[in-house]
Amino acid sequence: MSAQVAVILPIALPLATMAVLVLAWKSIPAQKIIGVGGSTLLLISAAALWWQVDRNDILVLQVGNWPAPFGITLVADRLSAIMVLLAGLMVFAVSVYSLVTIDDRRVEFGFHPLVQLLLMGVCGAFLTGDLFNLYVWFEVMLIASFVLLTLGGERGQLEGAIKYVTLNLISSAVFLAAIGVIYAATGTLNMADLALKLRSFPDEGIVSVLAMLFLIAFGTKAAVFPLFFWLPASYHTPPVAVSAIFAGLLTKVGVYSLIRTFTLMFVTDLDFTHNLLLLIAGLTMVTGVLGAMAQSEIRRILSFHIVSQIGYMLMGLALFTPLALAGSVFYIIHHIVVKTNLFLIGGVVERHCGTGRLAETGGLSGSAPVLATLFFLSAMSLAGIPPLSGFFAKLTLIQGGLEAERYAIVAAALGVSLLTMFSMTKIWAEVFWKPAPEEALPEACGEPHSMTDRFSLYGPILLLATFTVGIGLMAGPVMKASLATARQLLDQDAYIQAVLPNSRLPESEAGAADSNADVGPLAGQRPAAQESPQSPRGGTVE
Repeated sequence: MSAQVAVILPIALPLATMAVLVLAWKSIPAQKIIGVGGSTLLLISAAALWWQVDRNDILVLQVGNWPAPFGITLVADRLSAIMVLLAGLMVFAVSVYSLVTIDDRRVEFGFHPLVQLLLMGVCGAFLTGDLFNLYVWFEVMLIASFVLLTLGGERGQLEGAIKYVTLNLISSAVFLAAIGVIYAATGTLNMADLALKLRSFPDEGIVSVLAMLFLIAFGTKAAVFPLFFWLPASYHTPPVAVSAIFAGLLTKVGVYSLIRTFTLMFVTDLDFTHNLLLLIAGLTMVTGVLGAMAQSEIRRILSFHIVSQIGYMLMGLALFTPLALAGSVFYIIHHIVVKTNLFLIGGVVERHCGTGRLAETGGLSGSAPVLATLFFLSAMSLAGIPPLSGFFAKLTLIQGGLEAERYAIVAAALGVSLLTMFSMTKIWAEVFWKPAPEEALPEACGEPHSMTDRFSLYGPILLLATFTVGIGLMAGPVMKASLATARQLLDQDAYIQAVLPNSRLPESEAGAADSNADVGPLAGQRPAAQESPQSPRGGTVE
């Protein structure tokens, strides 16, 4: 597979799968088979893209051979490839899970084509190289996610959808306004070209205002403090398969956009922008976990934990050191897998007990020991217990915070981890450990499933739990990939030269991170030191 084909396939495959699904609209069995088949092909193409990026560093496709910054540019670097691979894995798992959990009525209404439309928007957002097309892909995601959220037309879904779409439309309006202002100021929307022009932009105040506009737009999509209220109000309302896709992917597109713009474009006033990001990260962690502690229903607890965990991802971006940014990448990998899996497990609990309310569940450690084990692994990973993936992700961020001497955010991260452990053990105690409630029907808890049901329900959960354990046991290679991604993100010149090979790069204070920075025990042996200029917040440039 050529490099250019590898870049376009994650967008083209969901589009082609959606077209085939529309042709097979009246056949429910065909819809299910095509949906899973398309997700499988995307996962394979995403793995091929990662392999190409690992070999070639940054891949660029100029659509229609129009040179940047005039044409449509697709860019796949290490971060983009990781995000596309995770998206493929999550949608594959959820597609298999949905074979049993999504009823025929919702399949007839277009569940599988809508999932592929959503996936096309997600992959397009990860791979686009200009801001306007990022806006377009956000709107594709918004349309697909809104319909998925309301699919079935239940009252709770409609109430959640109103809050979801209202705040996201406001976010889109802010995003479009920011695009208009930045185009008026610079004459371009290509990210590489913007990174080049904003370095020497004469008015730093305008750049700071632009940074805040994009922070509001992407912060709403990512559900950061204080813009997160739409998420816990809506994510518990649709079918579990839809909730799992949303939990794993949608907010991460917002996080990805923040990382992309605040490592590439808005790096001229770090003391203002990234200190503000650090404050937002801490408040997001704390408010999210406090909200989770106050809930008494599984998916509501998990929804608030999405908010809390977003704070950890922003923490590494805000610290803006090689080690801390690597921690953010590691944390995104860990969180997408674990959070999707916890929602899938919550759905199986609801099938067993007929409800997700903690007071009305119980006894599943005896009647469903496999489910109890899988929940325990994912929950402890979310809380950061070794040797699971969450421990190493949090350890890297804590090391990055200590290295940067930002002790307040380190204390917040540690405290939130303890509160996360508390809320996870609350679910364990109520759902699995305590006896089943006396008023529950005998067949309500521990309901047996057919072999097909067991495969569709437990297969994806087992797959994602295996990844959770595997990431922890293979923390060294994952950390190596995360550090390589962080160095690439901090090397703005490499991105600019890949997209604009004929550009003249002025000397920049913002450089790539040197591999000689103190990156902690997971990075392996450090090479010999080399003399190189300082990076913005510690570390050096190769």
